[in-house]
Amino acid sequence: MSYLIDGKEKHHCWLSLGSNHNALVNIEKANQYLSYFFEDIEYSSQMKTKPIGLDNPSEFINQIAYLTTTCSKEEIIECLKKIENLIGRANEDVENEIIKIDIDLLLFNDQILKEKDLERIYICTGIEEIKARMKKMKFVGIIPARYASIRFPAKPLAILGGKQVIQHVYEQASKVLNDVYVATDDQRIVDAVESFGGKVIMTAASHKSGTDRCFEAINKIDEDFDVIINIQGDEPFVDPSQLKTLIACFDDLDTQIATLVKPFNKDSAWDELCNPNIPKVVLDKNNFALYFSRSIIPYMRGEDEAEWLKKHTYFKHIGLYAYRLGVLKEITALPQSSLEIIESLEQLRWLENGYKIKVGTTNIETIGIDTPEDLKKAELFLEEMIKR
Repeated sequence: MSYLIDGKEKHHCWLSLGSNHNALVNIEKANQYLSYFFEDIEYSSQMKTKPIGLDNPSEFINQIAYLTTTCSKEEIIECLKKIENLIGRANEDVENEIIKIDIDLLLFNDQILKEKDLERIYICTGIEEIKARMKKMKFVGIIPARYASIRFPAKPLAILGGKQVIQHVYEQASKVLNDVYVATDDQRIVDAVESFGGKVIMTAASHKSGTDRCFEAINKIDEDFDVIINIQGDEPFVDPSQLKTLIACFDDLDTQIATLVKPFNKDSAWDELCNPNIPKVVLDKNNFALYFSRSIIPYMRGEDEAEWLKKHTYFKHIGLYAYRLGVLKEITALPQSSLEIIESLEQLRWLENGYKIKVGTTNIETIGIDTPEDLKKAELFLEEMIKR
């Protein structure tokens, strides 16, 4: 299917690129030339493949590209041949089956030009990768809110600065998300949310975690969403930038679950780093979580405790989560794991079962309300915010 832009017909085109000689350099050159001749190109990841029908054993590097253009099919093919010749296709060593660059037009709108190629796994994978990236994901915020908290019963309804805590959370989340729901187990919270015009869903009182409550809630919403954001119902100052950072984690196609961390300050007290109520996180080089613990991780061998925070960046976990819908369904069906039970951290269940948790970084401190004393601190914090 084509469409019109500024009176000109715009065509959807899928290309395949391949090289088995100086491949990284030649694929990069092809990308540069394509970007010169065409605008708004999306590229897949590069993929290594074994040669098909060739005696030359050299591996290929392949890539898929998607573009839209007003050029005709014939003009596109002519342009691709020009790019191939610029990279040296005309002077290839045919006898030794050296292919400096091969660029094919696979699809022109709904017309299939290379039917057999479309059956190849790497081409299907590349097309699906680009389609997934181009798809605008729909996010929904769900705020689990229990009434019967042991340390602070009815805390979602506690008054903070003239509004109930749950209303503060809802309004902060709504600054970023078009769709926000409170998931509760008590009619009094339902009434409170409806009184300020919020959306609310009644859920079972038996849930052991906010994650489970989120899953029941999303199944009761008559709308499709790609990612569910679990927003703590007792954090009235959740910052819009934190939610945006969480959402940005899903730009990475490998992200199944996302959460946030905040670096400990270099001058933080040792007691804060040791505090078992502040879970710590270690990350890999791609910012996926390796482990969460109530203990200090990593342990710095051979260094005085006073030097730890000065010589290494330690991260505290911020309890915001987001899950792809299919992943949320899977993780809520998992039994508790041994590490989860030992540390009393449900995210360890997900790691133990092989799920990848992408971690975004925030420099904003969160203020949770777990006790009446926390509410007093929140009131002081709100007063300071108003003064600013």
